[in-house]
Amino acid sequence: MGIRKNILVACGTAIATATIVAGKLKEFLKKHGIEANVIQCRFTEMDYYIKTLGKIDLIITTAGFPERKDIPILNGVPFISGIGREELEKKILEILKSS
Repeated sequence: MGIRKNILVACGTAIATATIVAGKLKEFLKKHGIEANVIQCRFTEMDYYIKTLGKIDLIITTAGFPERKDIPILNGVPFISGIGREELEKKILEILKSS
């Protein structure tokens, strides 16, 4: 893919669930040869990172889904529960290949 992607992993505190999701996401991206900055943050910090980093290719959240038309947002819970993980991974690949 060449260009490094920027992905936010957001939850309420950026500690527990975001850490799990970010770790599993990094493993998945590495397996598929996708270079990405995976940034864990609180929901309240998302706008800061969007402004600071310029382009965000994807946001993955564990609860609460802000309305954004400019950045795709996916539910990251399947990385925790395992239910729907394959579908989530497919969507991640589709989004990152098209961005």
